[in-house]
Amino acid sequence: MGFNPFKLFFPKKMLGIDIGTATIKVAEISRWGGGRTLDNYGEIQSAALFKESFRASSKDNYLFSANFVARAIRAILEEAKIKTTSAIFSIPDFSTFFVSFDLPPLSLKELPDAVRFNAPQYIPLPISETTLDWKVISGTPGSKQNIRVLVVAVANQVVQEYQKVAQLAGLELYALEAEALAVTRALVKDHKKTICVLDIGVQSTTINIVDQGLLKKSYSFDFAAGNQLTHAISAALDKGYVEAEEIKKAKGLLSPEKSISETLYLLVDPLLSEVEKISLEFARFDGREVEEIYLTGGTANLPGLKEYFAAVLKKKIEVPNCFGDFLYPPILGGSLAEMAPRFSVAVGVALQGLE
Repeated sequence: MGFNPFKLFFPKKMLGIDIGTATIKVAEISRWGGGRTLDNYGEIQSAALFKESFRASSKDNYLFSANFVARAIRAILEEAKIKTTSAIFSIPDFSTFFVSFDLPPLSLKELPDAVRFNAPQYIPLPISETTLDWKVISGTPGSKQNIRVLVVAVANQVVQEYQKVAQLAGLELYALEAEALAVTRALVKDHKKTICVLDIGVQSTTINIVDQGLLKKSYSFDFAAGNQLTHAISAALDKGYVEAEEIKKAKGLLSPEKSISETLYLLVDPLLSEVEKISLEFARFDGREVEEIYLTGGTANLPGLKEYFAAVLKKKIEVPNCFGDFLYPPILGGSLAEMAPRFSVAVGVALQGLE
């Protein structure tokens, strides 16, 4: 599944590119037979090239300069000596709109028109200015049962921005994909369980419910994100942002400084409440209880976070390794495990190109 108006066939090597607010991540993955290899990867922070972040906030949206971002991507490719030009970009949760709805029994041929006809009832965007992607999440086309579809909507302007970035960076754009779908592909291997995947980024946090391998629900929030936690530490200790970020990564919820730990708990608790609420709603309406919770994103490794979630939610909490099934030099094992939560989106979109 992905916005792919460009190509019919994927090559055996693909770049997955995640354009974040403060960093850009690139994962180069190849397929040989039944296995996958991590060929290369790269990451760059906006501070390494520019004074500003990669994305600028404007009216609840995060815009970026195509020239700005393309230059940063080229810097990663040159530094890592990556020659592959086939690429898939992720689209962040704040630029996508997810909705699921039911349709009557339909044939596979009838489904696309039915989705486009019904989508305007649920999506607050003009359909003429929107690119839609969808997949069936329950029911079987051609049978006598109702069909439930998950629809992802992205403004055409956003699609065009990514096309321009790819062109300026000298890349061949094969597809675009929503972050939530990419994370699901990268992390969820057990297709029998109901799993809550919590993606805690710099600017926002996304709660995704994955049931039997399929993304069923996706909700985005702007609290408990990495930036908020860093700013809270900065204010509590009267420290600069960079120093506060280092303190957050080193100490987190386990900080001996009471002012830090109490502040972070206050910011994390609303997220726990949302996870509980969304999990209960899914169990009530879909009849499946969330069994495990996965933490990913740049804040997943915050010291004490995994343990606090486990204590409050009484669930098994994991920080899965998106590189776990790949071939790579053993010497990289420790480094990749530490950086894996930051790369789950880049890996997930690259994997789409190998399916």
